[in-house]
Amino acid sequence: MSAPSRRGARFLVTFGAVALLVAGVLAYFADSSPDGLDAVTERGCTTVQTPQGEQLRGHCIAQHKTDHVMAHSPLADYAVDGDDRWTGVAGVIGVLATAALAGGLFWVLRRRPEGR
Repeated sequence: MSAPSRRGARFLVTFGAVALLVAGVLAYFADSSPDGLDAVTERGCTTVQTPQGEQLRGHCIAQHKTDHVMAHSPLADYAVDGDDRWTGVAGVIGVLATAALAGGLFWVLRRRPEGR
């Protein structure tokens, strides 16, 4: 293997390890509070616990929101099957899926030599 290809391989391995470390470990330290957009749409409302779950009371944009089509998928809300203890696993699965998709696209769309 030549020096540039070894350097590239070393970079990819290091990048992958850091991405998996960030997704698998730092995900547990993520804030569970709503992000900026959610917080702005909830202005004017208060969250109330009811037997049916959380409900918004008052007048705000968020009262008109609906669940996303994938809201009940196995990795919804950065968890595995809705269990927040598996946030890191969901992050690792997301990194691996993204890397596989990106790698597959790069492989399909790569430039090939003229003779082929």
